[in-house]
Amino acid sequence: MLKYLSVLLYPFSLLYGLVMWIRNKLYDSRLLTAVEFDIPTIAAGNLSVGGTGKTPHVEYLIRLLKAHFQVATLSRGYNRRTSGYILADEHTTAAEIGDEPMQFHEKFPDVHVSVGEERMLAIPQLLMDEPGTQVVLLDDAFQHRSIKPGMNIMITEYNRRFTKDHVVPFGRLREGRQGYTRANCIIVSKCPPNLSLAEKQAIEKEINPLPHQQVFFTTLQYGAMYDLITHEPVQLAADTTVLLACGIARPEPLLEKLRSSFDQVFLLPFPDHYYYSEKDIAKIKKELDDLPGKNKIVVTTEKDAVRLHLLKKTLIEQNLHMAVMPVEIAFLFGAQETFNNFIFDYVGSYYPATNQ
Repeated sequence: MLKYLSVLLYPFSLLYGLVMWIRNKLYDSRLLTAVEFDIPTIAAGNLSVGGTGKTPHVEYLIRLLKAHFQVATLSRGYNRRTSGYILADEHTTAAEIGDEPMQFHEKFPDVHVSVGEERMLAIPQLLMDEPGTQVVLLDDAFQHRSIKPGMNIMITEYNRRFTKDHVVPFGRLREGRQGYTRANCIIVSKCPPNLSLAEKQAIEKEINPLPHQQVFFTTLQYGAMYDLITHEPVQLAADTTVLLACGIARPEPLLEKLRSSFDQVFLLPFPDHYYYSEKDIAKIKKELDDLPGKNKIVVTTEKDAVRLHLLKKTLIEQNLHMAVMPVEIAFLFGAQETFNNFIFDYVGSYYPATNQ
């Protein structure tokens, strides 16, 4: 049945792909204007719909650059309960700017975090509000052609590479595969940590990068868990029963990580970018209580944590302890320094006197 449904969706994919092809051609021919800025702008995004691990890559860029430059981020603020341009401050919540920008704001208080649907208007406003800004990181802006970033980083997931995908709704691509030609570099994310050199070379051949493009490979690295409310470290024994409650596009890598560390792991999924309610908290608690074992805990992601913070009072009242599992990326094949220099060469071209 699903196979036949997919066949029925294919004509719609062709139509949508044609619309996106025409749109891109209009920008490429400059019949539609893309705005450029005289400040380093780095866009990190993907061709597909969610789940490529974009957020930890943006965080990597923040960590890399903020020690040398005043960094700001600009996101659309997906699924937030507000609209328009907002610059985060000490009173901002995930409901106002979205979960991923809120995650940046909480983890990097020295970075200016902003949201705005119309990026070509939001960037000038951001620079007006924070005139000391030296680098702007554009979160999920690969398809936002009304601005022309100085650098485009395209992320594609190892298990769902754009080279083997199709345009929505038949596949998961937001535009045709040829969109990859706009990228300055391509990152294959969520790779197995033991990815072989032979497979790396095969994937590079499959991607067929242009002469100006570099291809990098990254894997996920999970950090030490901490309490959602207190932020104190959480130490768990191997016989702990774990309930993974999360609303992210692809929970499988985290689920696999937990199952490699704990004997009993159960998944309670929610939609991506989901805003939890008090009923959901009660549901999570009941699910946990019904699980076997004496030592039990709920584990969630950092992205979920900033949304769950909106119900901090309820979590405390329910006496529901939740552990947060942070995640970062690591470059494979010793390519970290090459990538860092690639970024610094671009940003440093604007500030030649800066010493990294």
